Amino acid sequence: MTDSVLRAELASRLRRDFSLSPGDYSVLLALTEPQETRLRFSELAAAIAWQHSRLSHHLKRRERRGLIRHGQSRRRGGAHPARAPESSGRLSCRICARSVSLFVDPLTPEQVAAAVGDIAASLRASLEELHRP
Repeated sequence: MTDSVLRAELASRLRRDFSLSPGDYSVLLALTEPQETRLRFSELAAAIAWQHSRLSHHLKRRERRGLIRHGQSRRRGGAHPARAPESSGRLSCRICARSVSLFVDPLTPEQVAAAVGDIAASLRASLEELHRP
């Protein structure tokens, strides 16, 4: 599967299942990080690697849809999810879980077990390396 096909499928699922664009999800994810439920405009732009003008237009559209709210000023007041932080966090977790299914569902139980075993072995080796005297 090429990167473009994968991105298109993930975008399609976001729209179909959650009525969100990939950009909406980027903003939601940045705003629902554990300690970052309110970000200043410049911090949000940096977190998702967008130009200020693109972010400004995006936030205006999302505010009209009720997805985000702004403080007193877009530049200094920051943006935060329109929902309570915990429900926005749950939404981003549900989106991640559905996205993971795209990678896991096509695999057999044996393939999953082998992959998980390989990953666990790599993690174990890395941790052992960290704790060697």
